[in-house]
Amino acid sequence: MAQPPGYYARQGALKLVDAVMRRGETLEQAEGPALGNIRKPADKALARALAAESLRWLVDLDALIDSATKNVLPEDAKPRAVLRLMLAGWLRLHTPPHAVIATCLPLLSGGPRRLAHGVFSTLHKRDVKLPDAPSMPDRVLERWGEERAAEIAAGLAQPPELDLALRAPDETAQWQAKLGGVTLANGHVRTPRGTAIDKLDGFDDGAWWVQDLAAQIPASLLGTGEGNQALDLCAAPGGKTLALAANGWKVTALDMSKRRLQLLKDNLKRTGLKAAPLRADALTWEPKHQFDAILLDAPCTATGTCRRHPDVLHRVGGRQIEEMASLQMALMAKAASWLKPGGKLIYAVCSLEPEEGEEQAVRAAAIDGLEALPVSADELPAGLQPTSEGWVRTHPGMLAEQGGLDGFFIARFTKKVAG
Repeated sequence: MAQPPGYYARQGALKLVDAVMRRGETLEQAEGPALGNIRKPADKALARALAAESLRWLVDLDALIDSATKNVLPEDAKPRAVLRLMLAGWLRLHTPPHAVIATCLPLLSGGPRRLAHGVFSTLHKRDVKLPDAPSMPDRVLERWGEERAAEIAAGLAQPPELDLALRAPDETAQWQAKLGGVTLANGHVRTPRGTAIDKLDGFDDGAWWVQDLAAQIPASLLGTGEGNQALDLCAAPGGKTLALAANGWKVTALDMSKRRLQLLKDNLKRTGLKAAPLRADALTWEPKHQFDAILLDAPCTATGTCRRHPDVLHRVGGRQIEEMASLQMALMAKAASWLKPGGKLIYAVCSLEPEEGEEQAVRAAAIDGLEALPVSADELPAGLQPTSEGWVRTHPGMLAEQGGLDGFFIARFTKKVAG
């Protein structure tokens, strides 16, 4: 029996959400198996969008579903999963209700299909709405607290626009005009969502690379390199390597992932920037010399990327945070030993968890030879301020009127000069 157009996109979205909720996979990890049989790029894009919006608004979608059922559906019941997609399609992607029914109900059969149809029809007749900002899962509320969670949630209501980092920051005004975007910092342009990246002006010339505004801050805090040696630890897919190279550093870009390191090499080729990619495990690798600057964008839970990767809201817990914190501290100790006296070290994570950010900075300051090098307000994009300790803490609810930014923690250190 032939399925209606759009059915396979819904089927793929269902598999994506299931992989996140049941197996704790990232959306990126789940994509291959879930969407491998979908041929049309538009259907793959729709599956991703449906899955992301279902996860972004999951708490509120479940509340709507529960309001229209006599008996609460189990958390992992397939009718609940399909209803999430149906409501996300209608309320978030503005798919007409008749199209939602035609494409989603075939995912079910028998009684579950009748149940889903009845629940969706009831909610449609009520003309239900979602709140202005998504409600956060209990596991997030417990970690962040209600007040902070509400501030962050305000930045999650819409998927983010596209941030670009320019190869030539002195051409910011020209590229802002060419791309029809806005700029929030020197070397940055923000463009509307919806345009294929490889179709944007300047892509083929390597004039820019995709990088969130918050992710552009760490490399900028090392200043200009003037040919000095910099190490980008955990470098792939390469945004910070490109920024360091563009700022005049002679960069060694180290990463242990062959696939991600290839992305870095591709980005270097496209932009024409120079760096030395190196595949190695930072915990066992030993350099032949010390470095004038080291940027450690450490592996982390990535909860700060929740506006573009809402799966992190549902799969990250205390165990993952603890494991990442241990790895981060081991990497920080290695980095400190490879830094020249008088050199600068940046520690950064795209995490909202204090165990991976603020608490790590306190521990790092106790490493022999390291001392804090506070960040000043004039080093940051307009509207951002350093903390009282001289660290940088961002979250998606900041710069809300300009479209927000990812959550990052950044601390800068220097190595004492003997004597």
